[in-house]
Amino acid sequence: MPLLPGAQPFRHDGGEIGVLVCHGFTGSPQSVRPWAEHLARQGLTVSLPLLPGHGTRWQDLAVTSREDWYAEVDRELRALAERCRRVFVCGLSMGGALALRLAARHGARVSGLALVNPAHGMHERAAAALPVLRHLVPSAKGIVSDIAKPGVRETGYDRVPLHGAYQLRRLLREVDAELPRVTQPLLLMHSAVDHVVPPVDSARILSRVSSRDVTELVLERSYHVATLDHDAELVFAETHAFISRVAEGMTDKDGGMDTGLGKEGAASGGA
Repeated sequence: MPLLPGAQPFRHDGGEIGVLVCHGFTGSPQSVRPWAEHLARQGLTVSLPLLPGHGTRWQDLAVTSREDWYAEVDRELRALAERCRRVFVCGLSMGGALALRLAARHGARVSGLALVNPAHGMHERAAAALPVLRHLVPSAKGIVSDIAKPGVRETGYDRVPLHGAYQLRRLLREVDAELPRVTQPLLLMHSAVDHVVPPVDSARILSRVSSRDVTELVLERSYHVATLDHDAELVFAETHAFISRVAEGMTDKDGGMDTGLGKEGAASGGA
């Protein structure tokens, strides 16, 4: 099945600091690729996978599960951990939920998290009916391109398969139970106005994690897909500053390493 424009995975070999970037539900790498490319230009090793069922047609998402999505990012994390001394995980929306699950399950293998509008729950009234409704109605209206910046579009599906929505709901409920196991440094950036994931989701996550090093940043000029919106450059700069600070603190304890932080490198696509 041909990929949608911009939905290709992205990888870049840089220094000994690795970053895994996770896109959101019904979206694709296109929505977070500028984030990944910015970090690659700083000399970091970056992996941005395409989640199963995404980047093609919405019907493909209807035959995948939350286990499939998590297995993909889990594989990428393990690969980065073999290549890099430290690994950070970034995520947008459902990608943020996957990042939190990785942190909860992998412990010290994840050095820190940078999240943008991470999803925590499904608030629509129909969500409780998804176990039955998904067998009666194949899809609903899409949720992509919640962006304040004129002329910018997100590559994703114009329909949401209800089986996929059911899997997302189960994922978010499971991740909520795992949040107390998240102890890593956390940078959480959320939009003041978000028509997909309300700010209450970020508040809930912050109240549930066990992280002591927590930075919260409110994005005043962007909607849900802030990585393509007015605050994108702020998100990128704050993410790099966060990774640099945390990695340097760990390096002091380790006695030094070649991180590649701050080096300019030519980003390369692929995969």
